[in-house]
Amino acid sequence: MKVAKGKGAARTPKEALKPVDDRKVGKRKAADKSSKGQTGKDKRAKKDPNKPKRPASAFFVFLEEFRTTFKKENPNVKAVSAVGKAGGQKWKSMTKAEKAPYEAKAAKRKVDYEKLMNAYNNQDDGDEESDKSKSEVNDEDEASAEEEKQQQEDDEEDDEEQEEEEDDDSDY
Repeated sequence: MKVAKGKGAARTPKEALKPVDDRKVGKRKAADKSSKGQTGKDKRAKKDPNKPKRPASAFFVFLEEFRTTFKKENPNVKAVSAVGKAGGQKWKSMTKAEKAPYEAKAAKRKVDYEKLMNAYNNQDDGDEESDKSKSEVNDEDEASAEEEKQQQEDDEEDDEEQEEEEDDDSDY
């Protein structure tokens, strides 16, 4: 019997490539949630509700004001996307001088946000020790105790080796 060499050597029969009869082609079954691991949202750390929210950019400061005027002018338009598109077109057509007050408001909000974040981060640093659970603290204590014990054993072994070397040297 000859062994096939070259490009055609690793071919699978066409029957193996055909779909199984009891399965509908093109349809997928919903995945069983219990069999899967954690989803992407579950893996992420939970957000702190006390953390300050980021400030709005100049465009969004403008959009807050624009939204009220647009709704007064067009009371029958209910779509949020229509307001956003109209606001975006108006923002693009504005000059730098017209945008300046909104940019100033956004800069002021950013400064306030940075102050809040500094206070939040400083408060967070002080509570770091209390955030640890008792088991984590105990684990650290046990680990440091084991390290000390290992260090003592290593020191004892070194002392024994030195004594043996001294004994060997005294024999000569």
